[in-house]
Amino acid sequence: MAEDSKPRVRVPRSATAGEAFEIKTLISHKMESGQRKDSDGNTIPRSIINHFSCDFNGENVIQVVLHGAISTNPYFQFEAVIQESGTFTFTWNDDSGSVYTDSKDITVG
Repeated sequence: MAEDSKPRVRVPRSATAGEAFEIKTLISHKMESGQRKDSDGNTIPRSIINHFSCDFNGENVIQVVLHGAISTNPYFQFEAVIQESGTFTFTWNDDSGSVYTDSKDITVG
């Protein structure tokens, strides 16, 4: 895992069962398109976040497949509706095979 890649996630600490709430995610990642060259004229290999997913208590909430036109530090904002307390697990994968994860607990009250 690259040391400069840091996921940040914002999930409310509590929610009302059946009501939509907002989730925001951002990962700091030096994205490289694979089209630039270094000072010696060698192509810099592509290195992008190519997949993002969010699960709640083991059930998938959202999956995103990313392609070469994605910007540096990908940001996702989406809504979720849950019926019970639990844990959101966020996963980002990049071209080098690195996997970045974060998790947040939420209480339904």
